Formats: sequence, C-alpha cells, structure tokens
Amino acid sequence: MEAKKAAESLVVMNELVLPNDTNTFGNLMGGRLMYWMDIGAAMAAGKHCNKPCMTASVDNISFKNPIKLGNIVHIEVKLTRAFNTSMEVRIQVWGEDSLHKHRYESNEAYFTFVALDEHNRPSPVPELIPETEEEKEQYKAALRRRQLRLILGGKMAPDDATELKALFVRTKAPHQEA
Repeated sequence: MEAKKAAESLVVMNELVLPNDTNTFGNLMGGRLMYWMDIGAAMAAGKHCNKPCMTASVDNISFKNPIKLGNIVHIEVKLTRAFNTSMEVRIQVWGEDSLHKHRYESNEAYFTFVALDEHNRPSPVPELIPETEEEKEQYKAALRRRQLRLILGGKMAPDDATELKALFVRTKAPHQEA
C-alpha cells in the first residue's frame, strides 16, 4: 500500500443556506452543518484509502459564529493522520456574506473514520505524508487527540497515553536540581 500526501485527500464543499436549512432564528441548523461536514469527511477519507469508510467518532464541535440564511457555507476537509485502519480528518467551516464581501470562521472539528473491507470489517489504510508546516503540526497533534479519544472511550488507560502525558509532565529547570 503506497503512502499518500495529505493534500491528495482535500475536499472543498460549498452550500447555500436556504430557508429549509435554518432554525427559527434564521441561522443554519447545527445538525444540517454536521451532516454536510460528515459527507465531506467521508469523501476525504475515501479518497485517501479508496475504500468505503464509516464515521467512528466526532470530536467537540463548537459553533463560533452562526451562518445566516442566504449566506454561503465553505467546508474544507483534509486528513491529518492515518493510523492502522482509522483516519483523522480535520474539517474547517467558514460562512460568507457575499453581499457584504465578508467571510468569517464558523467552526472546526475532527472526525475519525474507519476503512472497511468487503466484509465490513476494519481494513488497513495507507500512511499519510504531511508536507507543509501546518500539515506536520496537525500530524503530530493527531496522535495526542487520538490518545484522548481512546481514553475517553475506555479503550486506553491514561497511563498508556505517552504522547498526551508528555504535555503535562514538567521538566525541572537546571536551577531546580539539587
């Protein structure tokens, strides 16, 4: 299985917020946005592994700014890391008021997808090659996010999360040593 570049998984989606997509405040419903985010993430994961994929987890989704009726939703999706059978996908969302030429950040989230074989069992995925500095940072941080997910899901003991623990372990400054 040949490794793939992070850029090869890029998916960009645009949607127009119509009345059927909004709540009583005239804002895009969170559920509709999550639906679009999940579709984009599934496409990016599928591009990376060339297999059917299913959503395994969704990290915290915080809505920074509402997207209003008539605004455009920009969704940008790219893999941050591939593990054995799972892939972490970063989704960034912006709203755009095209009448006032104003683009604003709406939210960001990380989804985890698992590749499936012909028997719907987890299947190995290609390694991911980060190229840009941002991709390299996302790649490194993905392991910590994964360990946190595994701890919260009861699949890893906190003591085994070496990458995550390293964030909290303080080293002694030279002047503190006796």
